[in-house]
Amino acid sequence: MIQIPNNKKLILFDGVCNLCNTAVATAIKYDKNNAFLFASLQSKTGKELVDYLKIDMAKIDSIILYEPNIAYDIKSTAALKIMNAFGGFWSLTKLLWLFPESFRDLVYDFIAKNRYKWFGKRESCMLPTAELKAKFLN
Repeated sequence: MIQIPNNKKLILFDGVCNLCNTAVATAIKYDKNNAFLFASLQSKTGKELVDYLKIDMAKIDSIILYEPNIAYDIKSTAALKIMNAFGGFWSLTKLLWLFPESFRDLVYDFIAKNRYKWFGKRESCMLPTAELKAKFLN
């Protein structure tokens, strides 16, 4: 099993999805506390963690937020926890917690189902720049 420092959270994302890669770039920009690491679901780390957590990716087309030795979250809950960690104007996303998880996930699933059609798809996962390489697990 991969080792993740206890003070870090790992964001697993679809590495070939343009929307997901934009979301990762946004997370890196606003992660002022350097709290997050990243791995694509297609990477060795991503596959190992999904197996370890016993997540059926055929049923869950989602971002995964993994907090070592604590828990993992998927779909809208993962997205909201990530955005809430940024502070500043991102704190407004806390209002979205007022909606039931079932409703939030319905919206999330609709976007996830259409993400390739709306935003496109890459041939391969993005390669981080040299200065960002430490934030990504293979």
